[in-house]
Amino acid sequence: MHILAIETSCDETAAAVLRDDAAILSNIVLSQDEIHAPYGGVVPELASRQHLKSIDHIVRESLTAAGVALENIDHFAVTQGPGLIGSLLVGLSFAKGLAYYHRKPLLGIDHVQAHIEAAFLENKGIAFPVLALIVSGGHTSLYFLKEKLSFELLGRTRDDAAGEALDKIAKFLDLGYPGGPVIQKLAEAGDPRRFEFALPRMTDRSLDFSFSGLKTAALRLIRDNRISKDDSRLPDFLAGFESAVVRALLENMFQAAERLNPTSLLICGGVARNKRLRAEFERQARSLGLNSYIPSPKLCTDNAAMVGALALSRIENEGKTLKKKGFSLDLDAYPRIIAEG
Repeated sequence: MHILAIETSCDETAAAVLRDDAAILSNIVLSQDEIHAPYGGVVPELASRQHLKSIDHIVRESLTAAGVALENIDHFAVTQGPGLIGSLLVGLSFAKGLAYYHRKPLLGIDHVQAHIEAAFLENKGIAFPVLALIVSGGHTSLYFLKEKLSFELLGRTRDDAAGEALDKIAKFLDLGYPGGPVIQKLAEAGDPRRFEFALPRMTDRSLDFSFSGLKTAALRLIRDNRISKDDSRLPDFLAGFESAVVRALLENMFQAAERLNPTSLLICGGVARNKRLRAEFERQARSLGLNSYIPSPKLCTDNAAMVGALALSRIENEGKTLKKKGFSLDLDAYPRIIAEG
C-alpha cells in the first residue's frame, strides 16, 4: 500500500509518499522563506497564493522521486488544521480533487499531532505513556499520550507561540527571517547571564504558555539599553532571550512530567531544531532517568512525511472504524487547535 500526503498549513508546500511500513519513499518540501523575508513574517495571502502556484509541481515531484504512479496510490492524506485557513484550503481542495477523481480514500490529519508522529517515524520503540512538547512558529502545545493516538491536550500558548516571539524580536532588530535560526547563530557567542529575563507563569497554575510578556520585556530592554543589530552586546542579549524561551518551555514540560510520570519525553516542531533547547531538554531528561526523543531537523520543520505517518497509524489502529464510517470528502479546514485533540 502507498499513501500520498500533502501539507500546506503555513508557508511550506510539501508532499510525500510513504509505504504501509512507514518507509519514506519521498518527502519534498518547498519553503517560502524568501517570499516572506522582506516582511519579517508570514503574510497569509502571499502564502496561499504561492501554494496555488506550487502544489501541482510538488506533488508530481514527490511521486517521481518515490517512483510511484498516481494511479498506484491507495490512500490520500492531507493536513486539515490547525494553520492559516487560506493555506489549508489549497492543500485540502487539491487532495479532495485527487481522491474524488481516483476514487480513493482521503484522511484529514491534525498538523500538531502529525509533528508528534514525526518522532515515531525515526524511533519505533518509544515507550508509553508519552509527554510531548510541540514548539513552532505558530504553535506551542503540550500533549500527554497514555497510548498510541490518545492525544490529551495539557496546555497551549495563550498568545504568541515560542517561535513567533523569536521571529518578532529578530524583526524588531532587523536581523532577518526566519528569526529562530538567526538568533541561535548570533547567540552562540553570547553570555546568557548578562541580560536577565523573568519567566512568564500562569497565575491559575495551568500548563498553558505565554510569550507575549517575555517579548515585551525583551523590547523594553532593547529600548532602555539602546541595543541595535551592530551592538557588541547583541550576542549576550540574544543568548539571554533565547535561554529564557528555552527555560519557559521546559519548566512547563517538566512540571507536567512530575504530575503525570511519563516514560518518554518528546520535543517536536520547527523550534525543536534549536541547539540550546535540544541540549537542555536532553540534559534534564537524563537527570530524571527519562527517555527523550527529538526528530531529526528535516522532520522537525513542516513536512508531509509526518502527515502520511500519522495517517498510516490511524489506518492501522482505526482501520475497521474508518472503513465503517467511510473516508469523507466533506472535510473542513480548522485554523486553531481543537481542545479534544
